[in-house]
Amino acid sequence: MTTNQTNTTSPWGEFCRRHPTIVVGALLLITISLAAILAPWIARDPILFEPINRLKGPSSEFWLGTDSLGRDVFARMVYGARISLMVGLSVAVITVLCGSVIGLLAGYFSLFDAVIMRLMDGIMAIPAILLAIALVALLGSSATVVIIAISIPEIPRVTRLVRAVVLSVRDLPFVEAARSNGTRVGKLLRRHILPSTVAPLIVQATYICASAILTEAGLSFLGAGTPPEIPTWGNMIAGNRLYLQIAPWTVFAPGICLALVVLAVNLLGDGLRDRLDPRISRGI
Repeated sequence: MTTNQTNTTSPWGEFCRRHPTIVVGALLLITISLAAILAPWIARDPILFEPINRLKGPSSEFWLGTDSLGRDVFARMVYGARISLMVGLSVAVITVLCGSVIGLLAGYFSLFDAVIMRLMDGIMAIPAILLAIALVALLGSSATVVIIAISIPEIPRVTRLVRAVVLSVRDLPFVEAARSNGTRVGKLLRRHILPSTVAPLIVQATYICASAILTEAGLSFLGAGTPPEIPTWGNMIAGNRLYLQIAPWTVFAPGICLALVVLAVNLLGDGLRDRLDPRISRGI
């Protein structure tokens, strides 16, 4: 007698096979996030000066060596992940919330469309780096100022995205039916139009997060980001660039970590785009 054995694949295995970029990106982000959360338990004091240990190579005591002031590179890199992830997440949340509200109003109310979009065009003309430098000079160097400076130029991009979705949805039959039934504008926007913007907003938020992390590192490298005493990847690269030839680990460690975080966020964004876009999803 012969028995027919059917190979069954678990739902998790099937999801990994169909969306490997989401899985890889999520695992990278989870790993780095856990390291940042557990930093007080797995790393030394990131601002402890030990001149006697300056520019020591990787060892069992200092996993990634020390910098020019004898500070533990691994500890500073792990604590720096907190700043980068906080800035990226905060900028993504702020821009999505503000851009969604403005985009809904601009797309649904034609009276405000021209005024709002011309204002958004003007904001998009301001370079994020120059705006951040100006705000830091005016308000002082802090993570809050950096988040505000990065968020302002990103809001118009989200606004334009939401406005485009609203313009394509507001005249559809189900919206017209809800409007003819006397549905209030607030409820109409919230229940019938806003859900259509969720999928593109999720994808856009991942790209904004990656862009914000890179921008924060660039600002810290230029000295216009967080204060020098706060460990960030940009500060680490800027402070140790003069020692690249004799102590390359002081620059490569934060640089590689920065690249991995941005790669993970972009992979997650690409995977979510493939998963949420019905046309691409059917092709897969």
